[in-house]
Amino acid sequence: MPQVTKFNQSGKELEKVELNDSVFNDKINKHVVHQVVNAQLAARRGGNASTKTRGKVRGGGRKPWRQKGTGRARHGSIRSPLWVGGGITFGPSPRSYDKKLTKKMRRLALRSVLTDKVDRDELILVDKIDLDQPKTKAVVNILADLNLEDKKVVLVMPEKDKNLYLSARNIPNVKTLLAGSINAYDLLDNEMVIFIEEAVKMVEEVLGE
Repeated sequence: MPQVTKFNQSGKELEKVELNDSVFNDKINKHVVHQVVNAQLAARRGGNASTKTRGKVRGGGRKPWRQKGTGRARHGSIRSPLWVGGGITFGPSPRSYDKKLTKKMRRLALRSVLTDKVDRDELILVDKIDLDQPKTKAVVNILADLNLEDKKVVLVMPEKDKNLYLSARNIPNVKTLLAGSINAYDLLDNEMVIFIEEAVKMVEEVLGE
């Protein structure tokens, strides 16, 4: 079974902890991870770019000049795409970029990423983090004690902790996530993953089914 080091919030090493084999020691499926990350990034796209075709541009109902006899090219509307102020040919219109993924794919991608993090020694445990009040310096000190002050870090909490969230949100290289909201992209986008011990148990319950 894979093992990771557990620390307290002062950076003191406590013990080695064994993790669930089916979650943190799964076969890495790069293809599924790629699909899931692409789907997450696609879902962030607005898809609200919009242009008007010739039928949607105001005006142009009258033929600008008669068909024959003027010596000029024939035209039926001043809102043709050939004219300044006319419609746009094949322009973008509102659409959804969402890609459908099954629950099985999302879970497989998460297990693959978590396995990779453990293999690379990029995942550590902290028994708990107790803050009496929101204070950014407190989280900065915790990261320094763990030798992670220069790393891009995602901190996974078992439940919403207002003091911890408010303390960490002003640190550019730190992102907080709830155990139920972890995803492949955010785990890959950060160099280190810090799990509060209770959060690991929650993840193992869901992904280990």
